[in-house]
Amino acid sequence: MRADDKRARDSEVRTEDLEPYIALRYIARLFKVLAILLLIILLGEIAAGLIKDGVASFMTLLIEGMRLFVVACLLWAGGDITILLIDAGHDLRVARILLGRINAAMHEKAEREKK
Repeated sequence: MRADDKRARDSEVRTEDLEPYIALRYIARLFKVLAILLLIILLGEIAAGLIKDGVASFMTLLIEGMRLFVVACLLWAGGDITILLIDAGHDLRVARILLGRINAAMHEKAEREKK
C-alpha cells in the first residue's frame, strides 16, 4: 500500500477508483424537479378550473389531473431508476477492481512459487 493511500485495509476500494456519474445524477435531479413542477402545475390547473367553471369542470379536471399525476410519477420513478443505475455502476466497478487485485495477487504468488 502506498503512503498516500487512505484505505484502512488493502481490500478496500479507494474513493478515487469510483468514477462519479455526475451527468446521471443531474438527470435524476432533473426528473424529480420536473415531477414536482408537474404537481405544482396540476394544483394550479385545478384551482383555475374550479374558479372559472366551478363544479361543472370536475370531470375534465379529474381526467387531466390523473394524466399529469401519472406523468409526474413516471418522471419521479425515472429519477429513482437513474440513481439505481448509478449504484449498480459503482458495484460493478468495485467488483472489477477487486477481481483485478485478486488476479494480480495470484500472479505474484505464482511468480514467487516459481523462484
